[in-house]
Amino acid sequence: MNSPGETPLPGATPAGEAPGAPAESETVLQVRAVPGLAGIPAEQWDACATSAETLAGGDETHNPFTSHAFLSALEDSGCVSRKTGWLPLHVAVEREGRLVGVAPCYLKSHSQGEYVFDHGWADAYERAGGSYYPKLQVSVPFTPVTGPRFLIAPGQDVNEAASAIVAGLRALRAETQASSIHVTFMQEREWVQAGALGFLQRVDQQFHWDNADYATFEDFLGALASRKRKAIRRERRDALAPGITVEHVTGADLTPAHWDAFYEFYADTGARKWGRPYLNRRFFGLLGERMPERVLLVMARREGRYVAGAINLIGDVALYGRNWGCVEDHPFLHFEVCYYQAVDFAIARGLKRVEAGAQGEHKLARGYRPVLMHSAHDIADPALRRAVADYLAREREHVLEAAEVLDTLTPFRRESPSESSDEPASDLPRAAPEANPSG
Repeated sequence: MNSPGETPLPGATPAGEAPGAPAESETVLQVRAVPGLAGIPAEQWDACATSAETLAGGDETHNPFTSHAFLSALEDSGCVSRKTGWLPLHVAVEREGRLVGVAPCYLKSHSQGEYVFDHGWADAYERAGGSYYPKLQVSVPFTPVTGPRFLIAPGQDVNEAASAIVAGLRALRAETQASSIHVTFMQEREWVQAGALGFLQRVDQQFHWDNADYATFEDFLGALASRKRKAIRRERRDALAPGITVEHVTGADLTPAHWDAFYEFYADTGARKWGRPYLNRRFFGLLGERMPERVLLVMARREGRYVAGAINLIGDVALYGRNWGCVEDHPFLHFEVCYYQAVDFAIARGLKRVEAGAQGEHKLARGYRPVLMHSAHDIADPALRRAVADYLAREREHVLEAAEVLDTLTPFRRESPSESSDEPASDLPRAAPEANPSG
């Protein structure tokens, strides 16, 4: 795999301008590939990640996953590196030495840890004699959470900066001989912007819980149909029946003992799913050091010993559920620790929603609604691009139709003369917890 290191990107001219054309602005934008967060000052990166220009159109004022602290923890722990197939090559756009915009970008030798699946594209291209890897991935590694991908400094022209980032990505693709560029879990506004710049557009779905100004968990249950309300109450009761208690641990209360226990759960689950977990113990320790106020551990204890846990990150308006694991199997404990406790916390904090990770239609019956996710893809080979474009058109139609159907299956109360509070509780759909540790 070729790597350009920290170097200017030849031909990285903003889209719409011809190479060598005189710049309309007083100073010329410079674009370079930066091999790691250490090459970009944290204050400049975070200014881009949290600017009104970057977050326009969304409700979040701080996305913890695009912070310098989170992304540098991935790099400094070795979870993201050439060895793991995630070589950092962030595309930075500068004017007179100051960051104008940046994209978290990685040169990849596989398609693991992304949650937007292109394995079929890779297999088809390889069978046809092409080389799909390396490819460029603009994302937060191992994190299926929507957030900004074109990070733009305060006061900058959004279209100019985004066009320069895209031009830089395309130049980097040529420099590294990558087959394609993939921007995943991006904001819808960026998705539209990328489409206008020639990217293929893709949609998928997740399940999120929305806070309708509930004061308590019981208020939320009151919005559900009677049978679903009873089933959730029963699940919560049965999950704790073996003498299990649940703790919320965040901020200064996080200790190495908490991280040791949680990592044992996570590593056990990750080993059973992937053969090797994506994240290591050092990453979680760095997370606790660098952004403890953004971390929520939900820990389940039985007979004085932690037996299960889930990690969440706290945004300004949302709680993001990430990984879970356990060393004892108890019915419904996964749902209690990952979903219901997250709702409890969000209500108590006044957060607008809970995003509980990828996949999992079983979340639907527990009050989580289908929400569309967006990604954009730029493929160099015209033949592969045509094939993928055709596939995405058909996939998009299917996803949109499925989302409409699933939205009618939520457990929320509908006016019906047949509904009675005397109806017996029905079972909610179940899923093996270890099948989806990320959500």
